[in-house]
Amino acid sequence: MKFTVITLFPEMFDKVFNTSMLWKAQDRGLVEFELINLRDFGIGPRHQVDDTPYGGGDGMLLRVEPIFAAVEAAKAKNPDAEVVLMTPKGKIWEQSDAVRYAESGKNYIFICPHYEGYDERILTLVDHQLSVGKFILTGGELPTMTVIDSIVRLIPGVLGGEQSAEIESFSDGDNYEYPQYTKPAEFRGLKVPEVLLSGNHGAIATWRAENAPNKPAED
Repeated sequence: MKFTVITLFPEMFDKVFNTSMLWKAQDRGLVEFELINLRDFGIGPRHQVDDTPYGGGDGMLLRVEPIFAAVEAAKAKNPDAEVVLMTPKGKIWEQSDAVRYAESGKNYIFICPHYEGYDERILTLVDHQLSVGKFILTGGELPTMTVIDSIVRLIPGVLGGEQSAEIESFSDGDNYEYPQYTKPAEFRGLKVPEVLLSGNHGAIATWRAENAPNKPAED
């Protein structure tokens, strides 16, 4: 799979894409990342990418021309790629979406908005509008990293264990993963449940099913 990211801050992605599982996925030839600096398609000698909104209002909006040019440049190399816009108005991203994208075999072009927003006409380019939650961030870079990470780790061959992704939280609807422990068996009076040390796989499976939370932890 190939992920192309259109952003004003490509340097934000360097460490993320070249660390841990995302680096491993590239090293194994399972994914490819491309970063496109939106500023390269800016207008005039100052490479302007934003302007004030028609009708008045605070902030600056990303102009339509640079985004069109950047997407067209990405499509020239990857014509079948689908375009994703990270926006608070988009569909809330869920684990089932990550599974679906990972299994699709498609390539994706992510647009990272910034400033106060974007010219609405860019939606004519967009196949998917996504959000990572009902809150506002400075730009679309962090949500894009989050979504791409959640997809790439599900591509076969990226994670180590064959069942690693199958037993995670949200791998089957709204399930939550059971509590887990590792060595030592006791630490400062805190003990691992005896059943997990028993070697009785049936009892362990029952304990895990009974102790998996049915709702998220409260703040």
